[in-house]
Amino acid sequence: MSTPENPKKTTGMSVREAGQKGGETVKKKYGPEFYEQIGRKGGLATKQAHGHEFYEQIGKKGGKKGGEATRDRYGPDFYERIGQKGGQKVKQLIEEGKRAAAAAADAEKRAS
Repeated sequence: MSTPENPKKTTGMSVREAGQKGGETVKKKYGPEFYEQIGRKGGLATKQAHGHEFYEQIGKKGGKKGGEATRDRYGPDFYERIGQKGGQKVKQLIEEGKRAAAAAADAEKRAS
């Protein structure tokens, strides 16, 4: 909407705001499951139209681009740091699992 004083100036909401408002209205009316259903239908239609190879291609492109963007943003040492954190977490979970198994075996011995 333009104003008479300034024909280029618009009032009201942006396209983004209108989209958000519409999305919220649909969510209230049909529930969040509605989006799951239409997403699944769209995915099946894409799969039928383009085939399995299509997903492989876009996955490779996205993975490579995403990895390069992450490397550029955080540097190559970032992967080493997150790898170490992941390894430590796995080690911790294994130890907790062993302790829980030992405690369960001990409790079972006491119960019998």
